[in-house]
Amino acid sequence: MAVRSDKVMDDDDDDDDGSNDDLRRIDLTSNVISEIDEDAFRKLPQLRELVLRDNKIRQLPELPTTLTFIDISNNRLGRKGIKQEAFKDMYDLHHLYLTDNNLDHIPLPLPENLRALHLQNNNILEMHEDTFCNVKNLTYIRKALEDIRLDGNPINLSKTPQAYMCLPRLPIGSLV
Repeated sequence: MAVRSDKVMDDDDDDDDGSNDDLRRIDLTSNVISEIDEDAFRKLPQLRELVLRDNKIRQLPELPTTLTFIDISNNRLGRKGIKQEAFKDMYDLHHLYLTDNNLDHIPLPLPENLRALHLQNNNILEMHEDTFCNVKNLTYIRKALEDIRLDGNPINLSKTPQAYMCLPRLPIGSLV
């Protein structure tokens, strides 16, 4: 189901029986949404993609662990908008886009299979050495995470080079 700019774009459910058991994708781009009920996504066992771009969301509700793609860019999440360990049990999450949200930290822990993490234009000032890598295991390689965007943040990536030793590619961002 896609609802963009208050218009229904696509609804694949021809026989509307009120059940959302088979719903796999939700796109609510540009709907001026500021609040989402805590239980909004709880009973969606097949949900794989969630797109909430260009809204005014300040707090994310509990998200289904079945998600593979999340785009919550250009909202107002800020410091407390993402719960601790919100993405921890999302073992199949491959793409996480959180650009333009005034975040001041990288939400941890990140799923091991994550391929793309976009955090451009936030307010991230620092990261820990173990943000992406296991500092206790120097042979650890995080093969999947190839696309990290931190550009547009006040963070100096050269201050924590150990944080990238396990990655196949360096994050994009400021080195000065």
